[in-house]
Amino acid sequence: MRQITRRGFVFGSAALSVVGRVGFAAEKEAVPLLIGTQTSGTSKGIYAYSFSEKTGDLTALGLAAETANPTFLALAPDGKTLLVANELDKFEGKDSGAVSTFTLDRTKTRLTKVNQVASLGGGTCHVAFDHTGRDAFAANYGGGSAASFAVGAGGMLSPAVSFFQYTGHGPNKERQEAPHAHRVTVSPDNRFLLVNDLGLDAIHIYRLDASTAKLVPNEPAEWRSAPGTGPRALRFHPNGKFAYCVTEMASSVVVLRWDSERGALETVQEIVMKPADFKGETSGDDITIDREGRFAYATDRFDDIVVTFSISPSDGKLTLLNRMPCGGKVPRHLSLDPSGHWLLVANQESDNISVLARDPKTGKLTDPGKSFPLSRPQCLVFA
Repeated sequence: MRQITRRGFVFGSAALSVVGRVGFAAEKEAVPLLIGTQTSGTSKGIYAYSFSEKTGDLTALGLAAETANPTFLALAPDGKTLLVANELDKFEGKDSGAVSTFTLDRTKTRLTKVNQVASLGGGTCHVAFDHTGRDAFAANYGGGSAASFAVGAGGMLSPAVSFFQYTGHGPNKERQEAPHAHRVTVSPDNRFLLVNDLGLDAIHIYRLDASTAKLVPNEPAEWRSAPGTGPRALRFHPNGKFAYCVTEMASSVVVLRWDSERGALETVQEIVMKPADFKGETSGDDITIDREGRFAYATDRFDDIVVTFSISPSDGKLTLLNRMPCGGKVPRHLSLDPSGHWLLVANQESDNISVLARDPKTGKLTDPGKSFPLSRPQCLVFA
């Protein structure tokens, strides 16, 4: 398997020493956590942990599933099926990544593989369920494409139902030489799918038939970012009225008003994350929002920071409250724990998970946080 070119980084080689074994029950006050990894290092797949909401400590439970390059994970709404992006260049001898499903035994944090299908495009980097759990979607970074799948009984994936191959390029010759689909996001009402395309400075918009997983282009068919900014990540506000897009090359967060009737996005505001006095290269990464919709947290790479924002309840606009170290190097994903008292960050190049304490009332993060080793972590999913 070739190293995935979208990374563009020189990685560390710290290894994970696993304590315990899969099947060991977590403590009662602990929450199961699944972590996807890049397996070109010493990691072998998806790892299981228990997370203490009292102390913010992670306890390793072992390798939950051995699978190639599971760089993004998504849990079905019923909590029984895990959807996995296998970020590969080749699958079954063809230029394609893969998408897998696993059943989850929550009491033992054990994963059992259901099946695996071709994503029809190389470098599958993101997956998502719809809100019923009967449809699944994949973004193929290297292939510059997106696909949908039906989810059958027991989590069985169908071959691709819809597939869209993008063409063209953006103004950044190094990063936008071709389309690069990076995120698939289902609208809050389950009627649309949005596909972030870093290479074309676009978010493609499709109408979804949730009964079949069939997608058709919407009208309007897309939202366009400023040229050369690279829309990478997308997160809807809990109220469903706004969405927040992280751009990779501009290291910014764009606030978007969502028209749920037309399936249209309108730019409201853009805030740059990197400090004005930072002279090096930066790269926007990901964003998460607390369940109350009062605060947002976004990560920026190479300056390796977490940026805290407050969210206006009236117009969704952001106010930048604080920048602080993310607790590692090259953050790939971040997640709030179910209690809302901790923010976890998967740091790829420093091979660690950082855990930052959070005040739910003020949104403030505590520095320094805790750190736990894992080789090339990519995605954090609480189960």
